[in-house]
Amino acid sequence: MKRKAEEAQTVAQTPAKKKTKRSLSKEDAQKRFRKGLFDKSVLDQYTKDYEASSPYKHAVIHELIDDKLLRAVRHEIKDNVAFTPKETDIYKIHQSGDLANLDGLGDDALAKLPSLLALRDAIYSQAFRDYIAHVTGCGPLSGRKTDMAINVYTPGCYLLCHDDVIGSRKVSYILYLTDPDTPWKPEWGGALRLFPVKTLEGEHGEVAHTPVPDVSKAIPPAWNQLSFFAVQPGKSFHDVEEVYHADSNAQLLRDGGRVRMAISGWFHIPQVGEDGYVEGAEARNAKNSGLMQLQGNPDQYDVPQPQPVSVKAKGGGKKEFDEADLEFLLRYMAPTYLTPDTLEQISDYFGDNASITLPDLLGRKFAERLRAYVMVQEKAEKNLPEDSTDLEKETPWRVAKPPHKHRYLYLQPSTRNENGKSSQKTKKGAKETQRGVDESHSPIRELLDEFLPSSQFRRWLEMATGCTIESHDFLARRFRRGKDYTLATGHEGKPRLELSLGITPTKGWEAQDEDEDASGSRTNGKTPKKGGKAKDKGKPNGKKADQNGKEEDEAAGEVGGHEVYMAGDEGDDNEDAAIYKAGNDDEGDGDNILFFQAAAWNRMSLVLRDNGPLRFVKYVSRRAKGDRWDISGTLEVEEEEDDDDDDDENEGATQEEEYIDPLADDTEEEWKGFSPSEDSDSD
Repeated sequence: MKRKAEEAQTVAQTPAKKKTKRSLSKEDAQKRFRKGLFDKSVLDQYTKDYEASSPYKHAVIHELIDDKLLRAVRHEIKDNVAFTPKETDIYKIHQSGDLANLDGLGDDALAKLPSLLALRDAIYSQAFRDYIAHVTGCGPLSGRKTDMAINVYTPGCYLLCHDDVIGSRKVSYILYLTDPDTPWKPEWGGALRLFPVKTLEGEHGEVAHTPVPDVSKAIPPAWNQLSFFAVQPGKSFHDVEEVYHADSNAQLLRDGGRVRMAISGWFHIPQVGEDGYVEGAEARNAKNSGLMQLQGNPDQYDVPQPQPVSVKAKGGGKKEFDEADLEFLLRYMAPTYLTPDTLEQISDYFGDNASITLPDLLGRKFAERLRAYVMVQEKAEKNLPEDSTDLEKETPWRVAKPPHKHRYLYLQPSTRNENGKSSQKTKKGAKETQRGVDESHSPIRELLDEFLPSSQFRRWLEMATGCTIESHDFLARRFRRGKDYTLATGHEGKPRLELSLGITPTKGWEAQDEDEDASGSRTNGKTPKKGGKAKDKGKPNGKKADQNGKEEDEAAGEVGGHEVYMAGDEGDDNEDAAIYKAGNDDEGDGDNILFFQAAAWNRMSLVLRDNGPLRFVKYVSRRAKGDRWDISGTLEVEEEEDDDDDDDENEGATQEEEYIDPLADDTEEEWKGFSPSEDSDSD
């Protein structure tokens, strides 16, 4: 839901005239930093530490700014700066406007932020730019192009893996403004984490760089601490660890709210008229960055790689089920989905909407066995190795990578022949046991190897969707809480059918919807009645804290894990294509969301997807009650000729309908900025 932090005081954003940026003398600039910072011995030590750092070069400076000045900055921010909650596939944060715009504020607004303005001018002063350039060896930096904002991470906020490579960025930095009187504890999360990069050599000697799925360096936040590193295409991968929820509201109060506030920004290459400016350097830098990211074709090392199995119709392409077919399907499916009336209703709905959600698809007996199996795995969660290499050695699970695209555990079907039949052989090197649990005949393996690739289920899908299936590719996925996600991606080529069978046994992912139609199919609240509101669809369901301050139900508040289809970016190139929740938008909430499915038990969704929509699975918060489990399938289908009589708005997963955002949660408490009172809980 797009909401604004209502209680924060907003600084005017429409000035009458932009002021000239002030230039600080070397002496005035140095006075705003800690005493002794600019001593040659101190500078040389930071330079030496930077050179020796890993997994790539970075530095951490403690007590960077004069303490009195930075405390004044923090108070000005608390009293005068408004924050917008913003959420995409890659992050969840509260963000201020661009602090470069401070020069454009009116006199009255600017008078409220003198310390913040003094800090910005000090950071981009010639003296400090030279300091950063000396430590990093990156060359001259721009003082004209300031690029900084205040980001606030409250419990549940995070930023996933990326390398910061955009435009003319040269150096990334983070200056922490956490509570100076309540020291941040590493166990609260919020650390800046750095990913090592693996160098891979192809058959013809071409070299590619790709990040490994595990971090090797974590830098927890600390008051008045600066962390920085040179932006390196394909190498400077990092994330911000989730800020973890406290065990109780009382503990959260004692912890000062766990508000991770920081000024984040970048130094850029010199601009026109500045010393060190080189004409055309920015364009060349952008081009070289793109080439470096593509060097050696790193995509070839992504896992899992698609393994589509082509299928051929048998028996003359028969459409009816004989007794043996029904007997096979009834081993796995609920009987109601095999009746002609139900199939007809599903087919009609899918034909009109190109998507459908089917609850309780699996039959009771098989579903009970599957749930029992998955729950055993859930209880053994603490036994899963943290290190990806160890995990792959000790369990049959593989780790999806690279982490700037996705990270989750997966199983692919066993070895299959051209007809899609599977043998119980595992991928080379994979073990058949996980901490003593026999995997060879697990119900997940049955789904992957027997039921889903079967000709009987394929014919059922063709009846249900009206599509002619040409190939299938199935994958079992486990998204670990506090770790896993997929980032938004599109696909190229003709439309394809995408299947997701939710097998998440834990509660707390969404409220149970009791309004199912007679066919047993539903749309997850996608098309509510005109004027209605999807109150409980696609939302977590939990309880508020009681008067004794006990922890509110862990399910209260969003925990992620939902799968989202959304319209691709057709607007401003500078806007994030995967923003689906943001403030400052009073209308059109969720207009870009085409299909939404929360983590669920025994629920299958089918989506006919063209090459426009983006798709992702939201990061699963450590607050979730369990991991997110599903079977994901991609099925190539015959492309049908366009029917001129069809309504174009009903084709593919790009239809436009009256829509109520299923992510909207009117009951969830939202962080609304700092209290104007000096007795704020965050101090």
